[in-house]
Amino acid sequence: MVLRIEDTDTKRNVASGEKSQRENLDWLGIDWDEGPDKPNPKYAPYRQSERNKKGIYHKYIQELLDKGIAYKDYTTEEELQEMRERQRANNEAPHYDGRWYGKSEEEQKAAEAKGLKPTIRFHFPKNHEYEWDDIARGHVSFNSDNLGGDFIIEKSDGMPTYNFAVVVDDHSMEITHVLRGADHISNTPKQMAIYEALGWEHPVFCHIPLIFNPKTRKKLSKRDKDTLQFINEYKKHGYLPEAIFNFIAFLGWSPVGEREIYSKDELIKVYDPKRMSKAPAYFDQKKLDWMNAQYIKKIDVDELAKRTMELVKEGETEEAKHLQSIPEDQCLDILKKTIHVHQRDVDKLLEVMAYAWDYYTVLDQHFNYDPIVANDDFANDDVLAVLKGLKDKLVNGGDDLDYSQAIKEVGKETGVKGRNLYFPLNLAFTGATSAPQIYEIMAIYPKETDIKLLDRMIDAF
Repeated sequence: MVLRIEDTDTKRNVASGEKSQRENLDWLGIDWDEGPDKPNPKYAPYRQSERNKKGIYHKYIQELLDKGIAYKDYTTEEELQEMRERQRANNEAPHYDGRWYGKSEEEQKAAEAKGLKPTIRFHFPKNHEYEWDDIARGHVSFNSDNLGGDFIIEKSDGMPTYNFAVVVDDHSMEITHVLRGADHISNTPKQMAIYEALGWEHPVFCHIPLIFNPKTRKKLSKRDKDTLQFINEYKKHGYLPEAIFNFIAFLGWSPVGEREIYSKDELIKVYDPKRMSKAPAYFDQKKLDWMNAQYIKKIDVDELAKRTMELVKEGETEEAKHLQSIPEDQCLDILKKTIHVHQRDVDKLLEVMAYAWDYYTVLDQHFNYDPIVANDDFANDDVLAVLKGLKDKLVNGGDDLDYSQAIKEVGKETGVKGRNLYFPLNLAFTGATSAPQIYEIMAIYPKETDIKLLDRMIDAF
């Protein structure tokens, strides 16, 4: 795998963008054989801006100029705007009208004397078919007359455009297959035109489906605020990289059979681009949550606690910031106990952090005991007998007291069983009548906290 930084669009470059992308790839477990940090002298450098400084692109620009296939264009932005407006008024598809194609050297010098800096445009031949067999979409064909006219391959600042730079890079780096989003399909005939003009063989293309929002039925965009769209957001919410990798692989693609959980190595073995769908891939949040939950269930408690602790230290969410106030050893212990209780019912590690904070601050929370106190289905004497009986066992029991056994003994001694036994205890220790195994919740708290929680509910009667 080659990591190439395509940074020719200087206006849209973000200073930390490359670092962020590399960190995200690393988090997903995606490594590369060559790149800026692993240069192969035969192909380096790997940043297009650096390649441009070495003149890698311009020598081919000059070759096309010498052949008369490319030419200098001095059209100003104002003239381009007038051209667009005229075409719009005439109901014409927007296109460059080729006004500078074939201009003399004297006309070019006159333009430069006015201080105009040219772009370099590629000249399309008339009525020429650009066609290829796309792995995902089958046979695709474009006519040169319908591609928007001659297009820019070098900007006025000397930087090559994307469509030109990738052709030179893919050829010089011996790239054999190009898999990219279907929104690039209209770029492909332009790139094929450059391949043909330079006498190069083009790679195999596969245009994979775009990701759509299932609610709007449109391409997922930054305006879709109900969907996390950046890898670092999934990371800080406690999605596991294994699950994200698995989920992304299934967007617009599926293996043979019904199985959906695959490790990275398994996906590499079964991946076949010929099984790529032509239809859009709809982002299914419920499926991602389900898939992440499956991975959470499979991972060892200590490993999950370690990963959750890393999120706490990074402090990217309010839940993480809360837990930073707890001494690290104590926090890790609470996380382990919380995961032991909730590993089978959480979708992401953010929920683990939220549960852990609730347990840590349980004495600061207000519990409403009315569902038991004001409920005729529960006899007050029975409830008090259960609460006081369990408190007695906690007070008199040792540090190795088995909470599950203690609850069973209270049930036998009081004659209270079933929901009449467990609902009051659930409410006492969690504030809700429904909870996971209550003896496991009790084990999260210090024994002193368990006793205080029982006292609070006893005092409510």
